[in-house]
Amino acid sequence: MGVFSHSMVEDMRKTALLFPGQGAQYVGMGKDFYTHFKESREIFNQASEILGFDIAELCFHGRQEELNKTSVCQPAIFVNSLAILEVLKRNSVIRENTFLAAAGLSLGEYTAHVAAGSMAFKDAVGLVHKRGMFMQEACNANPGGMVSLIGLEDEKVEQLCAEMRPLGIICAANYNSPGQVVISGEKPLLEKASVLAKERGAKMVVPLKVDGAFHSDLMNPASNRLAKELEATPIVKPEIPVVANIHARYVREPGEIKASLAKQLNSPVRWHQSVSVLIQNGFNQFYEIGPGKTLSGLMKRIDSTQEIKNIDTVEAFEKVVKLN
Repeated sequence: MGVFSHSMVEDMRKTALLFPGQGAQYVGMGKDFYTHFKESREIFNQASEILGFDIAELCFHGRQEELNKTSVCQPAIFVNSLAILEVLKRNSVIRENTFLAAAGLSLGEYTAHVAAGSMAFKDAVGLVHKRGMFMQEACNANPGGMVSLIGLEDEKVEQLCAEMRPLGIICAANYNSPGQVVISGEKPLLEKASVLAKERGAKMVVPLKVDGAFHSDLMNPASNRLAKELEATPIVKPEIPVVANIHARYVREPGEIKASLAKQLNSPVRWHQSVSVLIQNGFNQFYEIGPGKTLSGLMKRIDSTQEIKNIDTVEAFEKVVKLN
């Protein structure tokens, strides 16, 4: 029997949890949960102890420029999402036996694995911090960037990158939704690709405010270092399957989880394909848990008929409680 037992229609819902990635951060995120809920404070305090710095202070009162640093925002978003999830579970909004799959956008895949039971919070928070540091160092050593192309089909974007690849590193990095693909690579190539994309019909070309070329070969050094850390991290079979970004398929075995997370850094994030897999498998209720509303916005473009509840504030949480 599901958590929504007051009606058979509700009980027929098949729920998946979705977790945001880098770019969702904002100063003040999670503060209301921290203030109102002991279980949220426990998550933040445990994380600060493990990390060796006050993550709550950075999230609630830090400067946006500091919070935007890859090495800071990754653990910040991760901790914030799990602090909210803990409140939802403790207040029976989401019971552990009522969500049947999880997925996360890039960094959010780590949050999904903790929610699914494949990784312990204490191990994952340190791992996520190292992931952010490795990526930051790779960005510093090999500067690059990312550009969002809106209004071009996946194939046209891939064709564009293939034409430019003899000149250097450039690739499709994030398949966010139909008609929205982010490209990643060396800045001169991104500039040329942006001009070509407009010529070929892109409606919008938006450079992203990121430190470097995530999910491209410029992240190879970070991917190699992360693989070693993952090897030493205890990972078990998840209680529910997690959709991996790299191929939009479920991962269940510890070995494949480690391999997929290492490869994720220099491989494209197939988000729209991942969400489509969940929908094809009968999932019809989604919770976006963590800062911002990015995934809810993408869901509208992937399949506007799907029900998605975004929970990033206590106000949003209270609305969901009333509905339940």
